[in-house]
Amino acid sequence: MPVIECDVADAREKLEAAGADVEDGNTDHEHWRAERGDATAVAYDGKVVIQGSDPQDIESVLREEGGRAHVYSDGASRGNPGPAAVGWVIVTSDGIVAEGNDRIGETTNNRAEYEGLIRALEAARDYGFDVVDVRVDSRLAVEQVRGEWETNDPDLRERRVTVRELLESFDDWSLQHVPREINERADQLANEALDDA
Repeated sequence: MPVIECDVADAREKLEAAGADVEDGNTDHEHWRAERGDATAVAYDGKVVIQGSDPQDIESVLREEGGRAHVYSDGASRGNPGPAAVGWVIVTSDGIVAEGNDRIGETTNNRAEYEGLIRALEAARDYGFDVVDVRVDSRLAVEQVRGEWETNDPDLRERRVTVRELLESFDDWSLQHVPREINERADQLANEALDDA
């Protein structure tokens, strides 16, 4: 549940300008409540608490634009191909900004890794970050995106192009292969999505 410390009157104006439905709070402590997409915001003294399945629908409006984020992603398949899912986490100096996971049908592990990377970069872009340091535990995806390794699979080539386009939308970026232990939360989220099936 993201919490944004801010001037709640300014936050209300931003949300109204973005087309959110804003109404008075339900208790004496709530200044107002807003709904936008799949997210609900509740304003208290000096802060807004965001709930819902897609908190970025509101957080992207209220968060100050720019900044650096550490982005972690993972893809997993049970069987190759088999049921697959992705997980991703966006972290700043304030902690976890957002995380998500999703089942993506049946595919190979390598395609799932790319899909996780794409979803993570789209989320970081939607949150308005200028700079991303991306960390994944798929050496294949990292080396192919960097151009160090060939990509013979047409489907992976297409995904590599998508990843490169997303990366180029940031002012600066880095992409690094890390051990699975460093990518533990994204891995956990991907596996949770598979377990929930």
